[in-house]
Amino acid sequence: MDATISSALANWIPYKLSYDEGRTYCEWLYTGGQSFTEPFFGDTISKLRQLNYRRQKSISSTDILPLWSNDIESIPPSAFIFHVSRCGSTLASQLLAVDPKNIVLSEVPFFDALLRSEKMGHKMLKAAMAFYAPANNEKQCLFIKTDSWHIFFYKQLRELYPKTPFILLYRRPDEVIRSQQKQRGMHAVPGLIDPALLGFTENEVQQLSMDEYIGSLLEKYLQAFIDILEKDKLAIPINYNEGPVAMVEKIAAASGAPIGAAEMEKIKSRALYHAKYPERVFAEEAIRDPVPAYCRAAYEKYEALEEIRNS
Repeated sequence: MDATISSALANWIPYKLSYDEGRTYCEWLYTGGQSFTEPFFGDTISKLRQLNYRRQKSISSTDILPLWSNDIESIPPSAFIFHVSRCGSTLASQLLAVDPKNIVLSEVPFFDALLRSEKMGHKMLKAAMAFYAPANNEKQCLFIKTDSWHIFFYKQLRELYPKTPFILLYRRPDEVIRSQQKQRGMHAVPGLIDPALLGFTENEVQQLSMDEYIGSLLEKYLQAFIDILEKDKLAIPINYNEGPVAMVEKIAAASGAPIGAAEMEKIKSRALYHAKYPERVFAEEAIRDPVPAYCRAAYEKYEALEEIRNS
């Protein structure tokens, strides 16, 4: 790639796959150099679509992604943050983003589309990431917060990034389910995510209630964490109950991205507020009821995971 092409792509990101007559295309968004600060990257896309409102739609072949990314100087991932949902991962991402040297990408839809696309191949993901984290003098670290179901792409991601720390965030299953009961994420509604991707059969999903389904899914998530920790020395378990500041300190230490004293004070202040609604002071009552039957199996996995973390 010559310098002219590289410069022209500096403020563009591939954000969507589209299909026409059996061919796959990549749609692009102009970023205008804006920082990615929203709690979820879907919110960032909504903001950027407004910026692109009067621009002609930009589409290319997906084949050129690796070619164009080859000569882009980009920041490699400092850590991947896997999670079971509603376990502090969004707040941890927001706190990491307080430090101006960090780029934090939270649940990027384009990365999810590439992982799920057998036709694209997972190596296309590495090329795509280059456009989201261009190197400059200010930015030094890149944190990727995955979608919760991306733990089932562990093998592919580890092959792509064999030396990158994988953070495994988790929480008591009954606390996760209580949060999902208030407002369910797409993975917590049977059928919105391909059951096969999550380790379910289609018939199995149809027979489960909403709470039984998320209980079974959390059991699968936590078992995947246990399996990974048994073989992967670069996997680090972190429990929500350690607190948001401790979570960030552990992530920073594992990824070799120390946080300065001034930034840490800002992080401690931000940690008092809700992850998705930063104007609200965060408050939540602890669960004191017995573990419900629909998540008892998941709770057993949680206890096994705690033994590993505390060993």
